[in-house]
Amino acid sequence: HIPSSLGVILRTTDKIVWANEFEPIELTCLIESISTNNPRIEWKKIKNGIPSYVYFQNKISGDLENRAQLREPANILIFNTSRADTAEYRCEVAAIEDQRDFDEILISLAVRVKPVVPRCSVPESVTVGTSTELRCLENEGFPAPQYRWFHNNEELPQDPKTSLRFVNFSYIINPDTGSLKFRRVRKEDAGEYYCQAKNDAGNAQCSPKVMDVCDVDILGIFLQSCGGLMAVVTLIFVIYLMKRLCCYKSVYNGNNYNTPAQAPAIDYADADEGHFRHKSSFII
Repeated sequence: HIPSSLGVILRTTDKIVWANEFEPIELTCLIESISTNNPRIEWKKIKNGIPSYVYFQNKISGDLENRAQLREPANILIFNTSRADTAEYRCEVAAIEDQRDFDEILISLAVRVKPVVPRCSVPESVTVGTSTELRCLENEGFPAPQYRWFHNNEELPQDPKTSLRFVNFSYIINPDTGSLKFRRVRKEDAGEYYCQAKNDAGNAQCSPKVMDVCDVDILGIFLQSCGGLMAVVTLIFVIYLMKRLCCYKSVYNGNNYNTPAQAPAIDYADADEGHFRHKSSFII
């Protein structure tokens, strides 16, 4: 154990720091004890396991150049954070006159990003009693946003059974994926719908879209069924005619046609003697 008076010791107020994008944030590197005057101070950014300098040889460099400054004793103040600043930062202090001449501390910075306007999918028209799904998606916000749905400017509770206003509604909301599913659509489900994506950095919502709910088209179903029945009857009739035509052709086919037998020869002579008897086969 080295007494604090003989070595450099660092600490920080927060090892895990959250910041909103475009807002300032300070990463603290506090020197509790040191004997060396003008120690060497360096800051490194570590992203995907690869380190790079952000403060080296008494000046800001790398990703934070022109966007940060060193504050006493060894803090880094970032004026306007960006999503690219999310990484680990390591403060290193070297004090050559101290018995313990080096110490470092690691700080994790996560930059929250406000959601952008989500993409909403709302069907224009659905039929009573059918199932349907409304979708909402946003992929810019960090951390990943939670989704909420609104019907005629009134928020739909995740569980409709918890609200007297929506107790008769049959839907399921997934706040992680932005899905709104109706098991059986009712006339009361018609109206304007919009979705809101929200995280700790802020929220954004899409424009309202109208969903109409139509009654079941009984006449259309009947006509469609009749049309299908007529098609079947027509097909059966065509098959019947084709079979009849085939039978007709087979009867009068040249290979099966039988030439009618010739009539027997006629004997034109009577039975008296002396008369010449001739038959149809006689040739002059």
